[in-house]
Amino acid sequence: MLDKIALILTIIGGINWGLIGIFQFDLVAWIFGGQSAIISRIIYTLVALGAIWCISLLFGERKVVNDAEKE
Repeated sequence: MLDKIALILTIIGGINWGLIGIFQFDLVAWIFGGQSAIISRIIYTLVALGAIWCISLLFGERKVVNDAEKE
């Protein structure tokens, strides 16, 4: 579950950075009242933590489970 949350946060961050790079538009800041607003800073921090967590997914071993093994 934590992996999925981290991935979602990283995707949000990637989309936001794409908008900044292409259109110079910060969606998080626009929604939550500017880059210095406390909620925006919390979102930025959560995205950063999610990205740090995803680093562990890159180097960790993953166990593949077949549907037949689940039954």
